[in-house]
Amino acid sequence: MKTNIISIDGKKSSQIDLPLQFLEAYRPDLIKRAVVVAQSKDRQSYGADPRAGLKTSAHHMARRACYGSLANRGIARMKRITIGTGPLSGTGRVAPHAIKGRKAHAPKSEKIYKTDINTTERRFAIRSAIAATAVKDIVSDRGHKTDGVIEFPIICEDALESVTKTQDAFKILKAIGLSADLERSSERKIRAGRGTMRGRNYRIKKGPLIVVGTNKGINNAASNIVGVDVIEVRNLSAELLAPGTHPGRLTVWTKSAIDMLEKDKLFM
Repeated sequence: MKTNIISIDGKKSSQIDLPLQFLEAYRPDLIKRAVVVAQSKDRQSYGADPRAGLKTSAHHMARRACYGSLANRGIARMKRITIGTGPLSGTGRVAPHAIKGRKAHAPKSEKIYKTDINTTERRFAIRSAIAATAVKDIVSDRGHKTDGVIEFPIICEDALESVTKTQDAFKILKAIGLSADLERSSERKIRAGRGTMRGRNYRIKKGPLIVVGTNKGINNAASNIVGVDVIEVRNLSAELLAPGTHPGRLTVWTKSAIDMLEKDKLFM
């Protein structure tokens, strides 16, 4: 299947054959599985101190034979502080329901959150996510503004890879027809909940993804455009093509990236 290549001026320049990766079946379930697996590898382990709630002088005095036994006194036989005669004497500790007691089911740092996926499934998911970028309805359903785009998939000439200035990259993306989506991704909203206290003050929408054969400066040029990501085609992942497990990200391909998909049979 042939498609048009768009110049950096936003005009059709020539045609190119799409590789087989764009003809893969659409499998949103498999894409979601691959993204969840990728997210699990970035999850940081956390847990409570193993001795949390146990650093106390309280000890067990439930046996009848021991001095000061709690038997027949009408109170719970739990570990209690027995040192001294102050206000803490006789107060319960250690038990989960006691004040300053341990947690019943504390998170453990040795828990493994990492999951795996078969290589065949992962490659299938990436091919399916690549194919989703060529369908306008899927891209629009994800929330991207596609009114100004001439056709899908969006393939630009290799001159895009050599752009080094942010203002030039911004002009090229606007000429291609992505001005509406760039405006959408530039909006940010205050995050709800406790994340605002942890350095995650705002929610930023994902904008266009630029896939290049070789990075010749476009990464630095596009790094200051909110929502835009740049990646070399060899490093593509399901998480980049389908952020949040939702496939159909608005993607701009360069001609060399398409050629590498065809020549090197990536993800096949």
